[in-house]
Amino acid sequence: MALRIFETDPNAKPRATFSDDTVGRFHGGKQENGIPVALDRWRVTTGDPDVAAAVAQLMGGSPVETDSTSENFIEVLTEQEKVKVVLSGPDAISSDLKLWNGSALIHHCDGVEFLSPDEDKGKPCRCPELMEDRKNAAKSKRGPSPSIAVTFRLAEDYDLGLFRLQTGSWKLAEVLHEVENALDRVGGEALAELSLELVEFTTKKGRDVSYRKPVIRVLKSWNDAIAEPTA
Repeated sequence: MALRIFETDPNAKPRATFSDDTVGRFHGGKQENGIPVALDRWRVTTGDPDVAAAVAQLMGGSPVETDSTSENFIEVLTEQEKVKVVLSGPDAISSDLKLWNGSALIHHCDGVEFLSPDEDKGKPCRCPELMEDRKNAAKSKRGPSPSIAVTFRLAEDYDLGLFRLQTGSWKLAEVLHEVENALDRVGGEALAELSLELVEFTTKKGRDVSYRKPVIRVLKSWNDAIAEPTA
């Protein structure tokens, strides 16, 4: 369920966080010399050479072993900014708000109530009501940021296994309730498009800004999609 940050949906509750039973991760960026770098194509990491090879065949790129200490030590810098995926339903999306101090989680809520630790669970978190105020608090390290996880299968290789996208995108958080409503309307597995969409604008001070945001577009029922005749 979407974060409780929308005045139009005050009773929304977050879904429980799912276990990590995925075969790979999708990323919209990477670390270079300890510095985060945004990408304009999806990067996929996995610990399974067969999964890496299958992703490269579907989305372009070549599997490369990395020096990461993570269990996902093979990466594919794909050639695609868009990919068709299959979502099981609204339960494929998990979201909450978190503030970290190093490796310590010091604030964990849904925008209205604390989700942890147990002694604080259910108590008011006192986060600002408006999205812009929450962004400003997070930017100054005084408030939590979105923590959104999406699990999905690749539409072109359904049996390859579950993949996961973990993002802190405020832009996705703003519309997450719309995505979940669309999945509710489908009422089962849904075909969707997962993309890194280019955003460009000029600030009031005349500075040009561009970045990529993760976007989820629910297209149709997966059952309807696979029933359609192929050309």
